[in-house]
Amino acid sequence: MSFPKSISLITLGVTDLARARAFYAALGWEAHTAPEGVVFIQLAGQVLALFGLDDLAADQGVPVATLGKGAVTLARNFAAEAEVDAAFALALAAGATAIKPPEKVSWGGYSGYFADPDGHVWELAVNPFWPLAADGTLTLP
Repeated sequence: MSFPKSISLITLGVTDLARARAFYAALGWEAHTAPEGVVFIQLAGQVLALFGLDDLAADQGVPVATLGKGAVTLARNFAAEAEVDAAFALALAAGATAIKPPEKVSWGGYSGYFADPDGHVWELAVNPFWPLAADGTLTLP
């Protein structure tokens, strides 16, 4: 058996579940019914979960202080620079913090970075070498 090449669920540890839910709702991401203490948002073929830090630490069996040590960037690719700019503006209006405004980058694309209210970093990008499917999903050429 080999390890499946997919991610089913991405869980973000958050300090304020209601604030995190409101932030992602302001991006247009609808929360689904879930047990108390967690928020599930359906993505294209995946689920994003928002989970309180204390509960996430307890679920993993580790101290809260050990969470958040990995360097991770979540990313969303778009077909056009104007779409990146619009999504970046929407994120800022919803309460994100700008890290790097969208701009042309050395590898030939266009990208910018923001952090959600809990500091989770997102990149919004156009990669001219990676065409997107009609539903926005990405398959490497």
